[in-house]
Amino acid sequence: MSSDSAQSRRTFAIISHPDAGKTTLTEKLLLRGGAIHLAGEVKARGQARRARSDWMKIEQQRGISVTSSVMTFERDGITFNLLDTPGHEDFSEDTYRTLTAVDSAIMVLDAAAGIEAQTLKLFEVCRLRSVPIITLINKIDREGRDPFELLDEIAEKLALDTAPMSWPVGMGGLFEGVYDFEENELYLPEGDGKEFRGKTVKVEGPEDPALAEHLSSDGVERIAENGLLAREGYPAFNYEAYRNGDLTPVYFGSALKEFGVETIIDAIAKYAPPPRPQPADEGEIAPSHDEVTGFIFKVQANMDPNHRDRIAFMRQVSGTFKRGMKLTPSGLGKPIAVHSPILFFAQDREIADTALPGDIIGIPNHGTLRVGDTLSEKNEVRFTGLPNFAPEILRRVQLKDPTKTKQLRKALDDLSEEGVIQVFYPEIGAQHIVGVVGQLQLEVLISRLSAEYKVEAALEPSPFATARWLKGDDKALDEFESFNRANLARDRDGDLVFMAKSPWDVSYQQEKNPELTFSATKER
Repeated sequence: MSSDSAQSRRTFAIISHPDAGKTTLTEKLLLRGGAIHLAGEVKARGQARRARSDWMKIEQQRGISVTSSVMTFERDGITFNLLDTPGHEDFSEDTYRTLTAVDSAIMVLDAAAGIEAQTLKLFEVCRLRSVPIITLINKIDREGRDPFELLDEIAEKLALDTAPMSWPVGMGGLFEGVYDFEENELYLPEGDGKEFRGKTVKVEGPEDPALAEHLSSDGVERIAENGLLAREGYPAFNYEAYRNGDLTPVYFGSALKEFGVETIIDAIAKYAPPPRPQPADEGEIAPSHDEVTGFIFKVQANMDPNHRDRIAFMRQVSGTFKRGMKLTPSGLGKPIAVHSPILFFAQDREIADTALPGDIIGIPNHGTLRVGDTLSEKNEVRFTGLPNFAPEILRRVQLKDPTKTKQLRKALDDLSEEGVIQVFYPEIGAQHIVGVVGQLQLEVLISRLSAEYKVEAALEPSPFATARWLKGDDKALDEFESFNRANLARDRDGDLVFMAKSPWDVSYQQEKNPELTFSATKER
């Protein structure tokens, strides 16, 4: 196929710190894109007011996103595939894997807080993969920091050039609208809620006297002085610099009040790259590659608790996928027919008859597909770059009802395949050990064991502080195993893992066993 047919795809993620307004922006993008008809923030009763993209029980209780949702919508001939990532740092591994499946990102910053720790972490992941970023400074309808200060912070902390594309006329109580530099247009708030309902005024520039008809004298002065300074004092938008990840166009808005939402969709359509080549063993695979290829970046069990379903999310890299096609997963080695591939429209699903590079399709399966698997027609391609990280917290799982050992094993295997936790089975002792990056993952684990698997369990301290994957020749591994059996476990793939009581323990064993590699990451 020619790669032109994939040019209409935009596959992007939203990255931010918790509470920066990412879920609200996701809702509004879907609403504007026609994928949903009621945004979660609309004041409705009961279930209807809970955000549509957050479906897991703990997410609804806490009002945070802890799994990466995939949503597709179409607008003006372009198909947008939006991957909503967890903002909470305890889910950084799931987020990392999600960012391997996108071609660009929207970074959402809170106008009062600026760049926070988690935003910085996620940005570094984007930088590793040269993912181009569009920035939205959100919540300008509330009191926030000086816009120039925010732009300078992005430039300093992220070493990114900033090109302001719009400018707020006042913030918080003084907010009077948003000025669009590209279109020389003023977006005005209406009603008691000061929301954007479509009222715009076309002008000649930030100094146009016509602005006085719509703004206070202070507002006119602000946009004349600050608007000109912003436009002249910062780099102009440069397409190549943005695509290379060296410059970010910056928009000011309020997702809650609808300011900047349409502009962001237009910016993704206009500037964000279509599907990009993906790294593989044999070099990069371009969208124009003649066979269908893709990789599994996420597995989600029990999206529909009534059906105990299990869906693998595949980022399609090349070729034209047709329903019923046979693809070979690298982890399995024999072809599977994909009869019911799913496209996601918020909480609605549609069977996909065809899919193109850049599309994210859900493949229902019963444990055949795992995170990191490559799917292809000829089984000759292996995509790279989906790692497991050494967990920072290790806990023993204490089963409250010993007759449910089998169910617990099944649940832990499922959840480790999803990437929610890692599970280790000690060589000596019966208690399973779970490893996570952050505390919140443990709460999610206990909540899901109970809600989805009807397994009541508790977590207790483990004698181990961290884990390292062991690599080396069979003789060296056997020798190490015979002396250290009490500190060894197998992960769910059966690979040998050294369970260390402290970082010092790791260093000591590395010195003693130079022929072995103690690795903090494992490629999937």
